[in-house]
Amino acid sequence: MDLFFEILVSALLVIGGFFGLVGSYGLVKLPDPMTRLHGPTKSATLGVGGVLLASMIYFAWFGAAPSLHELLITLFILLTAPVTGLMIAKANIHLQWTRDELPPTGTGTNWATLSDRPSLMDDGADLRLVDEGD
Repeated sequence: MDLFFEILVSALLVIGGFFGLVGSYGLVKLPDPMTRLHGPTKSATLGVGGVLLASMIYFAWFGAAPSLHELLITLFILLTAPVTGLMIAKANIHLQWTRDELPPTGTGTNWATLSDRPSLMDDGADLRLVDEGD
């Protein structure tokens, strides 16, 4: 049974390393910031998840006692990396593109990040609630 867990841990380390390598390569080689986000938010996240899963299995089977620290780290990374990628993408949209340059959304509405309503970032914006009929 030890051989099975050694092979499983080794396979998870290799798979995690492969995803980390692919994510890092994509971060360096993809042409613009919007496509570069796919490397760290998808592939590298799976790579870190594979390595942490291998660590959890190794220390649960061969260590003194199983630890939940790796599970908490994995959950934190899997929850925060996509949100971070989304925030970076929205910042990129606001900094580099105007509303006319954005592709169509496929619906009758604007992009969610570029609405017609005033925001806190506008100078002298009137942020009082008003009815749409006024």
